[in-house]
Amino acid sequence: MIDLVSSDLVSIRNSLQNKEFTAVELLNEYIERISKSSRLNLFNTTNFEDALKAAHESDQKIIKGEARSLEGIPIGVKDLFCTAGVKTTASSKILENFVPTYESTITQKLHNEGMILIGKLSNDEFAMGSSNETSSSGPAVNPWKEINSDKELVPGGSSGGSSGAVAASLCPLAIATDTGGSIRQPAAFTGTVGLKPTYGRCSRWGIVAFASSLDQAGPITKTIADSALALKYMAGYDEKDSTSADIDVEDYEQSIGKSIKGMTIGVPKEYEELDLEDDIKQNWEDAINWYKSAGARIVSISLPHSKYALPAYYIIAPAEASSNLARYDGVKYGSRIKGDDLDDLYKNTRGLGFGAEVKRRILIGTYVLSAGYYDAYYLKAQKVRRLIHKDFVEAFEKVDAIVTPTTPTTAFGIGENLSDPLKMYSNDILTVPVNLAGLPAISIPSGLDRKGLPMGIQIVTNHFNEGKLFQFGSVVEKSRSSIKNQSEWWLI
Repeated sequence: MIDLVSSDLVSIRNSLQNKEFTAVELLNEYIERISKSSRLNLFNTTNFEDALKAAHESDQKIIKGEARSLEGIPIGVKDLFCTAGVKTTASSKILENFVPTYESTITQKLHNEGMILIGKLSNDEFAMGSSNETSSSGPAVNPWKEINSDKELVPGGSSGGSSGAVAASLCPLAIATDTGGSIRQPAAFTGTVGLKPTYGRCSRWGIVAFASSLDQAGPITKTIADSALALKYMAGYDEKDSTSADIDVEDYEQSIGKSIKGMTIGVPKEYEELDLEDDIKQNWEDAINWYKSAGARIVSISLPHSKYALPAYYIIAPAEASSNLARYDGVKYGSRIKGDDLDDLYKNTRGLGFGAEVKRRILIGTYVLSAGYYDAYYLKAQKVRRLIHKDFVEAFEKVDAIVTPTTPTTAFGIGENLSDPLKMYSNDILTVPVNLAGLPAISIPSGLDRKGLPMGIQIVTNHFNEGKLFQFGSVVEKSRSSIKNQSEWWLI
């Protein structure tokens, strides 16, 4: 029996290459584990039959010495990535039966390295949410629980299925998307490593769009080394994506464990004024002290326009969403609900096909783009976005990295914030500025709060400096391991 709880992406890769077990044996262990974890509601679709065929093929390649870099390793995919012949629903009713005939660039790149699709993972509908409760198939459940409590917690959103699956050891790697924190926030809630690369570092082609100027694909893993390995094969220029950057991809694994002695870390003074839980504040101070002990210089920096990031984001993102989701009308593709005439068809299809949160954002987006309000809202938000970007550019003239908490709280109960959209949106207050500026950032598990729930530290670096994320992230990962009672991060 393979110990999936203590296994990570790197160790599984090495074990397969050393023929310690076969790809079929590994896959069967994951399938059994997934079957026993159905209460978590993390998978929208499983792909076991095709995956087993692929695992047999991988074993043959390994035997013949023809193994690719990630041969035979199962992967979970957020249900926004188009997968040829496998349903891609965006966790929505309107796409509940959509089966793409093509493969997204990211999933194709990982398939080319030998990875095997084990299933499609739940997300907030069309990635709109911060808790994975807006999925048409019901909320995903965090595998973590508070000490002495049976209360079910959210795994974060929108990529809660991806973060939960890695935390529960249902796959060693899950790929997801981050529009305003949708990789990093769930990673913090589930004790996993969540990476949002620089905008343009990974192709967006074949991903169901939410907000096109903000969406970015990235990995969720158990360790920094796993994240570096995954990004190495996910990143790169794609001629099919006009926003893809033609910039060389580093060997990110080389950055892990490198000394940060003499390097400078910025701590935003504006973030110190935010309403953060006491344990989150203390954990932030602990991380700063870890960096001091590692030889880094800590300086206070100012990001004065970050306080406007959340309102700017919730104008820009819904505006882009209202445009992107206009294509779902019951005519071209997706579910169709007939009516007496064409107008009725549109109303019925979109009215019943979209959930409450998606409708809310479409209405907001349509409003801010409408005549008479475009200049007052959307144009002003874009000007604020430019100022936020400028703040970060100026900060990185003085520092090598910025360190903050990932979230203002730890995971909350299912249903607790669902009726209060503003409270739900505030979960993104620490992550949204990074997306508006197009910067890379990573969330590293950094401790447990007094309730026994994971906390995350966010590291931000300059554009296309992902290598530094892994360099600075290694310090948190190493320092965290010395904390009492925190050796077990995966609970199922």
